[in-house]
Amino acid sequence: MRLQQARRDYYRRLARREGYPSRAAFKLMQLDDKYKIIKKGATILDIGCSPGGWSKVACERVGNAGLVVGIDITPPTFKHDRFVFIKSDIADVLPERITEYSKQYDVALSDISPNITGIWELDNGRQIELSKIAFRLACKVLKKGGSCIFKAFQGEFTDELISVLKPCFQRVIISKPEASRKQSSEIYLVCLNFVNPPPEWT
Repeated sequence: MRLQQARRDYYRRLARREGYPSRAAFKLMQLDDKYKIIKKGATILDIGCSPGGWSKVACERVGNAGLVVGIDITPPTFKHDRFVFIKSDIADVLPERITEYSKQYDVALSDISPNITGIWELDNGRQIELSKIAFRLACKVLKKGGSCIFKAFQGEFTDELISVLKPCFQRVIISKPEASRKQSSEIYLVCLNFVNPPPEWT
């Protein structure tokens, strides 16, 4: 337990020292270092972006020719020349508000979590439902061949989300970055080369 607390504190201190809104920034760095999803000049959609750790990393990696569009009810705590914020519930935002900035996106990201109740079955179900909402939104704006990363809590509903994602991408990888606590049920679903949305969503 002390080792896990030390690791969590390490990434929290590192985020503060390097100017990232949260230690979650290092999770995206590690995932992208491994899978090379974010390219220079790419257009990125960050669904449930606040406080902005993932958006800031994405801005740094797309460079001056890229664009990151974030959606959340709560504004993120940073500003960047290549970042646009849409204030909205992700379940209510219209695709037209997103395509106002780019007709299609290369990558969709979602590190979204519900407010944790401590009732595991409820938290797992709510988190998976949020990720499904994020994927439904991503399907409307993601380029063919595009990629996504979705958070998932491991539990009885996780396989349901994976079964929705797998037919839509050439590859779906379950990954856990070092910056995630080992005892946490948090995993990330790295989805490569978007083919088609689920037939029932078209």
